[in-house]
Amino acid sequence: MKIDGAIGFDPTGIGASARRLEEAGYDGAWSAETGHDPFLPLAVAAEATEHLELATGIAVAFARNPMTLAIAANDLHQLSGGRFMLGLGSQIKPHITKRFSMPWSHPAPRMRELIFAIRAIWRTWETGAQLDFRGEFYTHTLMTPFFDPGPNPYGNPRILLAAVGARMAEIAGEAGDGLLAHPFTTATYLREVSIPALERGAAKAGKTRGDLVVSLPGFVVTGSTEQEVAERAKAARAQIAFYGSTPAYRPVLEQHGWGDLQVELHARSKRGEWEAMGELVDDEVLGTFAVVAPPDRVADAVIGRWGGLVDRFTFYGGVPPAELGAVITAFKQTRSP
Repeated sequence: MKIDGAIGFDPTGIGASARRLEEAGYDGAWSAETGHDPFLPLAVAAEATEHLELATGIAVAFARNPMTLAIAANDLHQLSGGRFMLGLGSQIKPHITKRFSMPWSHPAPRMRELIFAIRAIWRTWETGAQLDFRGEFYTHTLMTPFFDPGPNPYGNPRILLAAVGARMAEIAGEAGDGLLAHPFTTATYLREVSIPALERGAAKAGKTRGDLVVSLPGFVVTGSTEQEVAERAKAARAQIAFYGSTPAYRPVLEQHGWGDLQVELHARSKRGEWEAMGELVDDEVLGTFAVVAPPDRVADAVIGRWGGLVDRFTFYGGVPPAELGAVITAFKQTRSP
């Protein structure tokens, strides 16, 4: 299991942040699309590091088109010396139509076609064959030499797809190179819903689970003092409650017989009762979504829960800086022969 960190958007410190992750022993670093572009920090990080793998987690796919995504991913893969992974997510309709002013329709089929279109563009650059992709949602039929960057010396980056529902997880297996599991998931849901769907999709394309990557930003609650643990537990409860209020994520709770909790969380979110929502996440729910362990047991607890299910793990909620080195070392020791 590889352990990844996150790169934020600090105009004066992106390179230094990336170097710290590499020096701390992280295997990779993810850049999220929230209030900033997810690709730009990775260009800086690529220059500042030597072996740290770099990925978007996620870039909003439907805010862009296959050509813009193909170009950005191809450039970052070359800038990083073959260390880039393109992590994509669909977002939800209001953000795509109202924030980005882009079309929305049939997200799973559209995502499948978008990924195939990106691959068609890369294939044209690699082989020189005529670009002739014609789909229901995207059409790409023009690539003149002036706009053709040619073959990437490092090949094509992997494409990982964020998914909660089974249909999108199937697309991740068929069209993509792996799954970006949502933080709002459990080992039971991943084992019984997401992974089987991923494998069904992979089988359609003649692939197996071993050909794919599964990455998870998992909740971790730890600390050196009772106060630190309490503070991180409160933050985790609030975030779990926030995600749980979303109707699209109800299946995760239903998998554990907690469908009524989603109804109550959703109702309270409509009333703006955000702090009270976190109080509905009891110890059982918290312990199902989050690894709760002292720092010296975090590695064992994460591997015990997620080992065999995920290939890459990111600390969602973080580990106290004073404990980080020991935690990373413990993970690496588990990988030693």
